[in-house]
Amino acid sequence: MNSIEIVKNLICAREDLPDWVLTSFPIIKIVIACIIAAGALFMIIAVMLSESNENGVSAISGSYETFYNKNKGRSLQGRIKKLTVIDAVVLMVMCIVFLVLTTIVP
Repeated sequence: MNSIEIVKNLICAREDLPDWVLTSFPIIKIVIACIIAAGALFMIIAVMLSESNENGVSAISGSYETFYNKNKGRSLQGRIKKLTVIDAVVLMVMCIVFLVLTTIVP
């Protein structure tokens, strides 16, 4: 027995699951897969829309502060960055949930 089968047996045996669980898991997996696909598309678009962190000033010559740099979190780019981080966390959680559901009910 490999580790996946051991975890599967510890969580629940397939014959012990009620019928409604066995019929609803494929639907839940499809919904989660759609959420993962939409999140991945949003991540691609958000990364393509975001600007780089560099201002064109090298580390040797030093950096300069502007009003935009001080209020970066309130700007559109700041919001895109926050949404990208949130999307990455949601994608990670949904992928783990999808893996667990696929392991329990293949």
